[in-house]
Amino acid sequence: MLTASLGAAPAYAADFPSWTDVQAAKRDEASAKAELARLTAAISTAQVEVDSTQKEAEARGNEFNAAQQAYDEQVLVAQKVEEQRAAAQAVADKAKADSTRLISKLAKQGGGGDLTVNLLGDTGGADSYLYRIGAMQKVSERSDALWANAVQAQNVAKSLAAQEEVEKNKLEQLRQDAEAKQKVAQAAAEAAAQRLADLEAAQAKAASLTAFLTGQREQTEADYLEGLRQKWGSGAGGEVSPSGWARPAAGYISSNFGQRYHPIYHRWQLHTGVDLAGPGCGIPIYAAHAGVVTYAGWNGDLGNFIQIDHRDGTSSGYGHIMPGGIGVSIGQEVAPGQPIARVGTTGGSTGCHLHFIIRVNGQLTDPVPFMRNQGITLG
Repeated sequence: MLTASLGAAPAYAADFPSWTDVQAAKRDEASAKAELARLTAAISTAQVEVDSTQKEAEARGNEFNAAQQAYDEQVLVAQKVEEQRAAAQAVADKAKADSTRLISKLAKQGGGGDLTVNLLGDTGGADSYLYRIGAMQKVSERSDALWANAVQAQNVAKSLAAQEEVEKNKLEQLRQDAEAKQKVAQAAAEAAAQRLADLEAAQAKAASLTAFLTGQREQTEADYLEGLRQKWGSGAGGEVSPSGWARPAAGYISSNFGQRYHPIYHRWQLHTGVDLAGPGCGIPIYAAHAGVVTYAGWNGDLGNFIQIDHRDGTSSGYGHIMPGGIGVSIGQEVAPGQPIARVGTTGGSTGCHLHFIIRVNGQLTDPVPFMRNQGITLG
């Protein structure tokens, strides 16, 4: 078994956060960051909508202004034509009245000799009844012609006035339609601007919350690592990353993961882990991550071997442990960075080193990039 120098760990201070607390803090921070990212993306989309709806509102506003101006101008035209129609109506009414009065006056004068002479000139036969009748007829015809011309002018003016009124009504409808569209576009622009403002306010709150949770996560990690140092000593805790993983042993990489030519069996075969060779046999081996020991004993070519299940689909293995160097037992809970064994050269080994194995969902994986992703550099 492991020598007494690894000893029993001191009692863990209950007021320090656990690895579960660290993970919860990370989840909270990640959730806040995701929400912040969502809001940031939504703001970009909302800004595009604001720009689009504002342009639409401006375009509809210009259309409404043009329609209003066209309507106002048409109102003035219609008013002038109406004034012309009224004037033509007055002329026609006066011509009709004058004609009626003239004929009535001639009739009352019994032929109207003097008046007829004044109107038609010196006829030389004003005392003739037939001549008087003819004179009255000519006066009546002239009067009727004047009235007819006045009525024609009135009708033309009336027709123009009616046309201009139709045009005015059409422009009024266009103006109303343009105004309605402008109001809809303006309402859409205002709604888009309000949505953007709401998103920006939410983003500010999310940014503040994210900053708070980031600080909380950093403090939780720091307190967790301090708890590890107090529990296992500074030599172990100092090697634990914020991810909760630790360097399993000191030393350089003497053999990588993958196919290699075996130095003992002299054949090509899979090297299931990475070899860390240090100053020699007896240096400490640390648990790479928190978990439960599922194997602790002899394992053929791996010699004395420990396997730890990390309860997240991953497991780690430690081979070639020195005789008597296993310091944990099956079922024992271990923390990241906790001393569990000492480096040796048992099994199929040519020198003192740790054969370090990582499995993900039961499948072997290269420990070097895996540990790098956990914030740990091997070798």
